[in-house]
Amino acid sequence: MSLVKLTIKGISYSQTQNGAYALILNEVDGDRKLPIVIGAFEAQSIAIALEKEIKPPRPLTHDLFKTFADRFDIVIKQVIIHKLVDGVFYSSMICERDKIEEIIDARTSDAIALALRFNAPIFTYKNILDKAGIYLKINPDSDNPEHDLDSVLSASEPFLEESNDSKNLFAKHSLSELHEMLETAVNDEDYEKAAKIRDEISKREI
Repeated sequence: MSLVKLTIKGISYSQTQNGAYALILNEVDGDRKLPIVIGAFEAQSIAIALEKEIKPPRPLTHDLFKTFADRFDIVIKQVIIHKLVDGVFYSSMICERDKIEEIIDARTSDAIALALRFNAPIFTYKNILDKAGIYLKINPDSDNPEHDLDSVLSASEPFLEESNDSKNLFAKHSLSELHEMLETAVNDEDYEKAAKIRDEISKREI
């Protein structure tokens, strides 16, 4: 079976169901997306790995694993999402130490959080993407039968994109206030809030 390389498109979270998140993976050489339900901790860990400027005051579990692996010369070479059963994805990490490869089973969310920290590529098999992959339409007003992200995610779980109220939450603050709020959020280990503040700062600094 042929492997398909994936990249991370983003994370969608629910405003109605606590702890519910969806990780959206994107087909590198195509337009299909692969939505995967993940937990709050894993979503936070992935978001922090994507947001390079947020440095936790204490290492998260995946950061600790990375430090441990580095100390013992263990490298994650790649992550493969190799099975889909009853809506649950199963993954493997291809690891290497002293030129010897080992395959370790992992939850997909953990595997991707670690892949980001090791700069390891993420793959899935074509048949899994054929089964679970979706097309997201670019223009929501289009009559194209492709999927809308909100409708696809809410079809199985009540996931929603960030609301306009949430997006405008930090709009009234000055840039210097946002930087202070970002530092406070990171020190308080409120990484979800920190990511939103960082998004607002990035939007203004473009």
